[in-house]
Amino acid sequence: MSNHEFYMKLAIENARAMKGQTDPNPLVGCVIVNENRIVGIGAHLKAGEPHAEIHALNMAGEKAKGSTAYVTLEPCSHYGRTGPCAVALVEAGVKEVVVATLDPNPLVSGRGVKILQDAGIKITVGVCEEEACGLNEVFNKYIVTKKPFVTMKAASTLDGKIATVTGNSKWITSEAARLDVHKLRNEHQAILVGVQTVIEDNPKLTTRIPNGRNPIRVIMDSTLRIPLHSFVVTDEEAETWVFTSQAFDSDKKEQLELKGVKVFVTSAEDKVSPEEVIATLGEHSISSLFIEGGGEIHAAFLQKGLVDKIVLYLAPKLIGGRKAPSFLGGEGILNMSDAIELENMTVEQVGPDVKIVGYPTKEEAES
Repeated sequence: MSNHEFYMKLAIENARAMKGQTDPNPLVGCVIVNENRIVGIGAHLKAGEPHAEIHALNMAGEKAKGSTAYVTLEPCSHYGRTGPCAVALVEAGVKEVVVATLDPNPLVSGRGVKILQDAGIKITVGVCEEEACGLNEVFNKYIVTKKPFVTMKAASTLDGKIATVTGNSKWITSEAARLDVHKLRNEHQAILVGVQTVIEDNPKLTTRIPNGRNPIRVIMDSTLRIPLHSFVVTDEEAETWVFTSQAFDSDKKEQLELKGVKVFVTSAEDKVSPEEVIATLGEHSISSLFIEGGGEIHAAFLQKGLVDKIVLYLAPKLIGGRKAPSFLGGEGILNMSDAIELENMTVEQVGPDVKIVGYPTKEEAES
């Protein structure tokens, strides 16, 4: 491993530690090195607060002069709630800047690097690029499309079941796997289920880890069947947004709004459109969505090519049953050649369970 890679990986790890805190901003880390010694280190902590470079420069102080700065994302070039980091690096007297990846926003990509080059600073781009891009998969999609990055999560037995024939589903996976899911909830701005899940399970859809944040709870409910006594309506632990169709119950809508629930009436005649939900969430600056629905919700989003990432927990159990629900419903495909394929797969063991992460291929999403 080269020195550039060593320091960049350290910057990436510092950025990753802030996962779930910075959205809709990207995760960014910075390490400043002078005479082979780390003199400054920083990460972006929260939208609206100083960027990683500023934290690192403040720590380095006068030692930033003549140093090399390692930044996981191209230093910004624009004035927003904070000043441009590229200018701050120039003013601090940094002599070299190593960048993992350019800004994915085509409107500003390369501008930060140009500011640095025009000031005579040596630039290296592309160190640990793949790892840095993966770190910001949410931001990279949202900044270009203004639509949230969608992760679909399911937990099933080895034979693909998410409940028994009687509907019993507690618990398929282990406590270790469930804790892992709460960590994923903490990393997302919103979590989505269908109304049937609310009716059958009455979930809280909150993050139950120390200092965790609760995502906005999004419910797809075409006619407003959601029970007024359900936790997502009454507990006030997180915001709840309900998406309904033109067939909604007007009295129920008023009752829900009196309880603080935000109701979105979509243009759909009698069934909420997944595309409209995604578009509306993006318009409300939601950059990441975690889907924990049942088989029908999963199928609806997958069939529309709206899922960017799939996380599947497999428990070492078999329950069988022709009518036992599986984690993927819908009409299904007719030919194996039409199956949705996953790429960039990772597999790990979480307690006794197996966690599989993959990405639907781009060709499948486009089709």
